[in-house]
Amino acid sequence: MSGSESGAGGGSDADGTPNVRIRGIYATAITRVVLDAGMDVVGASEPIRERFDADFRDAPHDVAVATTDDRQGIGIHGTDDAVAALERVLTDVGRDTFGWTDPTPPGAVFDTRVTDTLGSGAVCDLGPAEGFLPYNAVDDYLETGDAVRVQVRESAPPWADRRADLGAGLRATSGFATLIRGTGGVTVDTRDDAAGRELAGMTDLLDIGIPDGWGVEWSHAATRAGMDALDAALDAAADRAAALESALDDGTADRPDTDADSPPQRVAAPEAGRWLWFGGESRAALDDARRRVTPTMPGHHRTKAASEAASAGVDLAEALCGSTWGGGSAGDGDPAGDSDDAGGFPFDVVTRQFGPTEGDTVAITHGKPDGRAFPLGRGEVTDWGPDGTVEVTRTMSGGGTYDALGTERAAGDTATTKFREGRWWYPTVYRGDDGGSKGTYVNVCTPVECFPDSIRYVDLHVDVVKGPDGVVERVDDDELDAAVEAGAVPPAAAEKARSVAASLVRALSE
Repeated sequence: MSGSESGAGGGSDADGTPNVRIRGIYATAITRVVLDAGMDVVGASEPIRERFDADFRDAPHDVAVATTDDRQGIGIHGTDDAVAALERVLTDVGRDTFGWTDPTPPGAVFDTRVTDTLGSGAVCDLGPAEGFLPYNAVDDYLETGDAVRVQVRESAPPWADRRADLGAGLRATSGFATLIRGTGGVTVDTRDDAAGRELAGMTDLLDIGIPDGWGVEWSHAATRAGMDALDAALDAAADRAAALESALDDGTADRPDTDADSPPQRVAAPEAGRWLWFGGESRAALDDARRRVTPTMPGHHRTKAASEAASAGVDLAEALCGSTWGGGSAGDGDPAGDSDDAGGFPFDVVTRQFGPTEGDTVAITHGKPDGRAFPLGRGEVTDWGPDGTVEVTRTMSGGGTYDALGTERAAGDTATTKFREGRWWYPTVYRGDDGGSKGTYVNVCTPVECFPDSIRYVDLHVDVVKGPDGVVERVDDDELDAAVEAGAVPPAAAEKARSVAASLVRALSE
C-alpha cells in the first residue's frame, strides 16, 4: 500500500478536532449531534446557519457528510482519523445504524481492466466493486480486456444497485480546492462572476508550491473564505497532488503496463470512506436531535427517506404547521426502546398519500449485515391497515425447497408476508395451490420500513420457522454470533434480535 493511502487534511484544529462539512436531508440532526460531540462544522448551508446559534466558519473540511442518492443513509469521506472519529459519534445514534468501509472512496486510483463495454462507457473491475468509465473521459478506444488507470469521481454505497463513477484524469482535492493534472491556470466553479474573478486574482498571492502541470479549481464555497482558509486548502491539495505523483511512479500513462492476468489494484487513496445506513429507530433518534433545533414533524426523516415527493411534502407541512410540533427541546420518547410505534411516524397519512396501499406493487428489499441488499421479489399489496400493516402476496416459481422449512417449492405456490412498520420481525406463510400450508418463516430484522416502492430492513440472521407439522425451530443463531464477532452487527441490535426470536418461539409454540 502506498504512502498516499491517506492524505493530509486541510482544516482540523490544533487539538486535532476535525472540521466537518454536512449536506443532505439529515444535515440539521447531524449538525446537532456533531456540535454536541465537540466537533466543528464548517461551510454550513444557509438553512443551517439560520437554525443554529453557532459560528460556522468557511474553512476547509477534514471530513464530509453527504446523504446517499436513495436517502437511506450517508457517506462519510475524508482523512482516516476524521472519518473514524465521526463514525464513532454517529453510530451511537441508534442500535440499527450499520456501517461499512467504502473500498472505492472518491479520489482513489486503480489500475484496472475493462470487463464489459456498454453504449456510453466501459465497466471496470475495481476488485471489491465495479466502476463505470464514460468513453468521453479517455482519448483512446476501449474494449473488453484493456488495462486502464482510473480515478474514482463518485463512489456508491454497498446497498445501491449502481457502480462507482470513474474518470481517467487525476484530481487532488482538499476542502474547497482541487488540483487537476494536465490543466493550467485558475478556475472557479461559481455563478458569481465577480467573486470568481476576485478569487482567481487572490490565488496568485498565496505562497503555495503547486506541482508542475496541475491547474487549480476552486469551489463556490471558496469565494466566501478568508486568506488563511484558502491557503490551508490549497496547501493540502498540493500535498495530495504530490503524494499521488509519488505513488504513480510510472508517469502519466492512462494504460498501465500490467500482465493480462494481473488483478485490479488500488494504487492510491487520498481519502478514507465509510457508509452508514440508518434504520427506523435511528431515523427516529435523528428526529429527536433535529427537534432540539427546529420544529420537526413526527417521522420527519422516515418520510423524507421515502421519495423526493414525500421529502418536499415534509418541507411544506413543517413550513405551514411547524408550531404544531414545537422545536428547540429534546423529545420525550425513547427511540432506542422496545416499542414498535416507529417513532411516532404517521403511517396512515404518509402511505395514503405516497404508498404503499392495497393494490400497489412493491419489492421486498432484503438488506444483509455486510451492506449488500437484494430483492426477494415483487408482490401485490393485498391488505393494508392504518396501524402500519402491509400484507404482500407473491406467486412463487417452482424448484427446490423453502429455506429451513424443507418443504417442496412448486410453481403456483403463494407467499403471503405481513409487514408492520417499525416491527423487528415479519412472518411469511407459504401455501400450495390447494391452499394447504407449507410452513411459516419468521424473519428477524431491523425495524421494517414500508416505502412507496420497497419494503426495507437489514436481516439479523436468526430466524424462527414453523413447519406444516407444527414443529417450531429457531435457526441461524451461529450466523448472528459470527456477524457480531466480525463487527457486522452492532451488539445492541443482536441482543434485540435474540430477544425477539425467543419471544417468537414462545408465541408460535402455544
